[in-house]
Formats: sequence, structure tokens, C-alpha cells
Amino acid sequence: MDSKDKLFGQMVSHIAASHQLHYDMTKGMPMDDITPLQYEIMEFLTVKQPITLSEISECKGISMPNTSREIRKLTEKGLCEKIEDREDRRKQYIRLSSLGEEKMGMAFGHMRQLFLQQIEHVPEVDLARISEALEVLGTTIFRANS
Repeated sequence: MDSKDKLFGQMVSHIAASHQLHYDMTKGMPMDDITPLQYEIMEFLTVKQPITLSEISECKGISMPNTSREIRKLTEKGLCEKIEDREDRRKQYIRLSSLGEEKMGMAFGHMRQLFLQQIEHVPEVDLARISEALEVLGTTIFRANS
């Protein structure tokens, strides 16, 4: 097995582990009347906004009609808002409202507590190595998705 095949296997393993970690960190989160899909959309908006409906649809793997319906529900709850493109009025962007940002701040606070528990006994030298590895991933593998 060459180094690129080994790297690919490691990446697949880390993606699966990341999904499990995300599930573990969000499963007990009090989100009131927000569905898991709506939460995922809001989480995506938190890290990349404003974005179009089609970007949400592509990233989350849901149809445009379903994306539009979920955004409408989030807008009705006051958690996100649509803004028009100044240059092309046919194009709309979606972003979190201030209430949506507040709700996601609370959600991330919950996740942060669980994350800090997860790394509580990790030595500083390993934390530094993890941080460095994440930086390398961010500037190489994930750069196309930024």
C-alpha cells in the first residue's frame, strides 16, 4: 500500500469518527422545536454565511424544494433571514438572524463543554500537535471547501 492509499484510508476513518463525534456532541442538546435537519442547516450557516439555497441543498444533500421548505420554517421561527443580492435581485442569500446566532451560540457552548471534557486529560504537547494537524488539513485537504 502506498502512502496516498494509506492517507485515503486514514481520511475515511477520520470522517466516520467525526460524524460519530458530532452526533455524540449534539444528541443531548436542547434545541426546542428545531428538527435535526434544521439544526444542521443552522450549523452550516454559522460557519459559512451568507449562502444560497442551492449551496445549502448541495452541502446537506437535500432537494431544493425541501431546502426551501426548511429555510421557510426557520425564517418563520425567526432564526434565519433572506437577503437579496444587490447586483442580481433574483438571487437570495440566507444567513442567521440575531436570534439564530444566539441559539447557535448556546448550542456551541454545549458542544464546547463536551469537547473540553473529551480533551481534559490530553497533554499540552498533544493538543499542540492536534492543532497543527488541523491547520495542515485546513490549508490542504479542506481548502477547496472554504
